[in-house]
Amino acid sequence: MTEKPLRVGLIGAGWVTAFHLKGWACLKGRAEVVAICDPKLAQAEKRAKEFGIAAIYASAAEMLEQEALDAVDIAVPRAAHVAMVELAADRGLAVLCQKPLAPTLAEAEKLVEAVSGKIRLMVHENWRFRAYYRQIAAWLAEHRIGSVKAARMNLVTSGMLQNSQGRFPALERQPFMRDEARMLVAEILIHHLDTLRMLLGPLQVKAASLTRTCPDLIGEDGAVIQMHRPDGTAVSVFASLGVHGTPPTLFDQLEIIGDLGSIRLDGNRLICLGHMPGANEYEVEATYQGSYDHAIGHFVDCLSSGAAFATSAEDNLETLRLVEDCYRLSGWNA
Repeated sequence: MTEKPLRVGLIGAGWVTAFHLKGWACLKGRAEVVAICDPKLAQAEKRAKEFGIAAIYASAAEMLEQEALDAVDIAVPRAAHVAMVELAADRGLAVLCQKPLAPTLAEAEKLVEAVSGKIRLMVHENWRFRAYYRQIAAWLAEHRIGSVKAARMNLVTSGMLQNSQGRFPALERQPFMRDEARMLVAEILIHHLDTLRMLLGPLQVKAASLTRTCPDLIGEDGAVIQMHRPDGTAVSVFASLGVHGTPPTLFDQLEIIGDLGSIRLDGNRLICLGHMPGANEYEVEATYQGSYDHAIGHFVDCLSSGAAFATSAEDNLETLRLVEDCYRLSGWNA
């Protein structure tokens, strides 16, 4: 018997939801977003018109009361994640929740305990689903560079520098970051910490220094983080959003050094050096959208098969522990 398409409700209609909805559209016949809600009703109406969503609501409570849903996709600011997950859990709905699961580790731990065994809950941590990171994971699994001896991640942009119009490009794109007391690590580097965990296994933060240079921010826009694997392998992260002469958009740089070779990612260019060389180049926009497509596809696949989510709530707690340690060890007051 053919399974009926999953009936999905989207909670939120902000900037990021366009990428979510394109991802859901790839699953035609298997899943369909049948309702959308947002307190800014005009924004919900705009998304509904763009993507052919039948029902529009001003609140999640009203949407869940009126619609017969199988799952919800939560894409609202992190401060509302706990309340929205709890609302869906009360109705026994499967949940895909944008990262982070909660604003703090303590809140996330409490939420996971409360809903454990009641619903299927996946965190939408899509960075690790990017095509070049999946390729790096495959190369590491093939032992192309032997044993990993060190790794470093760099993220430098000019997004928090004023442009010729006197504006900060990163804040034009995502204005909410201006008022986040925990900004760079909790909002951006959480992706990179999670991806490094996926690639290299368990990590522990040994030291962290956080700084702020942009006058329009409450939170931090610079970070130096030193981590170790259980075997002592050093893994470092350097990030600054205020570097002159760099693009205003995010481009990752990663180098993983092994005893038989090395892997280097520079934006959309990936190379493997050593006894099993390889190289790939990726189209930026397609790779970005593809990470949403694959994350959402993974959610639906696991609901159908009963398999565990790669980015389960429990797994996300491990990433949140790294985030929390960065703030604790740096002494950042947030």
